[in-house]
Amino acid sequence: MIELLPIEIEGHTFVGVSVKLPKTTLLVVSSDKGYIMCGALDVGLLNEKLADRKIIAGRAVGVKTLDQLLNAPLESVTHEAASLGITPGMIGRDAMLKMV
Repeated sequence: MIELLPIEIEGHTFVGVSVKLPKTTLLVVSSDKGYIMCGALDVGLLNEKLADRKIIAGRAVGVKTLDQLLNAPLESVTHEAASLGITPGMIGRDAMLKMV
């Protein structure tokens, strides 16, 4: 099952995506600039192999719902996200507000 829903944070609308897969759920919250995602995100790949794309993204681990993703500290972030002031340990919702 795939869920797509708007997520409001401080007057800004983001897109939440939840994809139910066998034994796991893929979670993403996105803006026009970047996104945060569950542990399935490979930040190392984005920073190394896809560096030329300048992807703004952060990864939170151990989350099972979009709400948990928004309230969890980010475990890692891309170099481009760091250039916007997004840091590991920052809560997902705060990171999204830097992506507007």
